[in-house]
Amino acid sequence: MKKVLTALSTLVLAAAAFAQAALPQVDGEVRKVDTDAKKITLRHGDIPNLEMTGMTMVFRVSDPALLAKVKAGDKVKFTVDKVDGALTVLSITPVN
Repeated sequence: MKKVLTALSTLVLAAAAFAQAALPQVDGEVRKVDTDAKKITLRHGDIPNLEMTGMTMVFRVSDPALLAKVKAGDKVKFTVDKVDGALTVLSITPVN
């Protein structure tokens, strides 16, 4: 039974990693970082996986540590998806 649970756990983690890897990288610019609310405001290009055109909007972040990587004015690449009904940034990287 323990081997089955370990195998299932590994499969779930691999599927989650694959799903995140499949998300498109979106170009954006940080407008505001709100660490208290765990949110970020981004001006972004089209987001194909959400069928969304470019605009400026506020997103939740999956991990508050992501906010420490960026500041207002930074150009970034990020992934975003709907998590529990809210648009959520899953990864973000500053672009030089």
